[in-house]
Amino acid sequence: MRSKFFTLHTSLFTLIVVLLTAASCKKDLTYAEQKEKERDAINRFVSRDITIRDHDGNDLIYVGRINVISEDQFTNQGNTTDVSKNEYVMFGNSGVYMQIVREGVGNRLESGDSKQVIARYTEFNILADTVQSSNETLYYSTTPDIIDISNFYGTFTASFNTDNGGGAMYHRYASTSVPAGWLIPFTYIRIGRQVSEEQIAKVRLIVPHSQGQSDASSNVYPCFYEITFQETR
Repeated sequence: MRSKFFTLHTSLFTLIVVLLTAASCKKDLTYAEQKEKERDAINRFVSRDITIRDHDGNDLIYVGRINVISEDQFTNQGNTTDVSKNEYVMFGNSGVYMQIVREGVGNRLESGDSKQVIARYTEFNILADTVQSSNETLYYSTTPDIIDISNFYGTFTASFNTDNGGGAMYHRYASTSVPAGWLIPFTYIRIGRQVSEEQIAKVRLIVPHSQGQSDASSNVYPCFYEITFQETR
């Protein structure tokens, strides 16, 4: 009897080990599949004629079908994207797509400079096909996301400032880390203390998980962002 029990116990233990090993292998495979799924989602998003809507079905952002241009073409155009052609430049090193809607009329952040910048944004989870977070709401009108950013020989470092209690990004993801994808536009836009909306720098980004916020990085999904950047007063 003991022998049968021992044999059964051993068999169950062996089965558990096999299942755990299989789960571990599956987890590795799942990550590879997730990355492939992310790439497919970005490709579909780029080719879609899409209007982003809020949870109540109201139109927020018309994205349209995106015309992807190379970095060489972007450089030849004076580091601009033609909005009338819905151009986005795709940066090969990061996988980030960027459209400069408005360059802004302030100054570029030069090497050695530091600024506090107000960022107003809408975040759309491409994989889930839904708006995930935004500070373009009445609730966050008095506590927008403020970024402390510095340029050190072309390398930008930044964190969300929490002196005002923090904005939507900080509260949503419990982190002061600014997504790496958000920093790419600062090479090309101008940041000043504009008084009219037409003067404020505005960009649109497609950010893969490797350049995104902590949750996107952990769960492997891309996000679309529409963001304005403006120097604090």
